[in-house]
Amino acid sequence: MAEAIASLITDAESPVVMTGHVVIYAPKRGNRKRFPENCVTLFGSESEALAAADPGQGRYAAVASGPSRSSEGFRLFYLVRWIE
Repeated sequence: MAEAIASLITDAESPVVMTGHVVIYAPKRGNRKRFPENCVTLFGSESEALAAADPGQGRYAAVASGPSRSSEGFRLFYLVRWIE
């Protein structure tokens, strides 16, 4: 009856939603949980994401899942947690 979450959050270009270390450009960090693909840069490890982060320029290290296609047709990443 219940579908796996991976089957609900997919698109033709990315059949499996991945969770990884990223840097998110967010001038106002706030409480947002969704970020468009063009604001997210993927990294291979937490240390690489932390090294690339620059809070003074609005670039924050995080763990995020995505990309997945929204109902509006955008490819989005979903924040899992900020890396401090």
